[in-house]
Amino acid sequence: MSERTVRVDTTSQVPPYEQIRAQLAALIRTGRLVEGERLPTVRQLAADLGLAPGTVARAYRELEAARLIRTRRGAGTRVAELPAAHGHDVHQLDTLARDFTSAARALGAGTEDILTAVRNALDSGSEPAKAKDHSATESVKPTEASATIPGTGGRGT
Repeated sequence: MSERTVRVDTTSQVPPYEQIRAQLAALIRTGRLVEGERLPTVRQLAADLGLAPGTVARAYRELEAARLIRTRRGAGTRVAELPAAHGHDVHQLDTLARDFTSAARALGAGTEDILTAVRNALDSGSEPAKAKDHSATESVKPTEASATIPGTGGRGT
């Protein structure tokens, strides 16, 4: 799977808008989507995922409310500047944990798999864990849709 792919599992208990919001938030917070980078339009992402535009619009609204993205008429939707971290923010840590858990559940991971992934990440220190590339063999389930967020080179595109 691409490191910039958003997946939605329609059989998940997590609503599709929340799956999208959590995954995009994680991509932004981990730096895989950078400040100024343009996101697909609501209609384009909805079409790619086979969802109603209102579902994607709700995810985008929530990301805007969290100040992770900004939408400007004529300039599209772009990743916003992240505020500098000031020490250990418990609320932000809770949000990151919820985002990770939602994204992991959207991928079909169970509680034990999620806990194992967190333990592995903690055990590896500050180095991000290298995920195996299953893109050649991985298939999307009939109840799942995915869309890759294209790289646009950041600002000015």
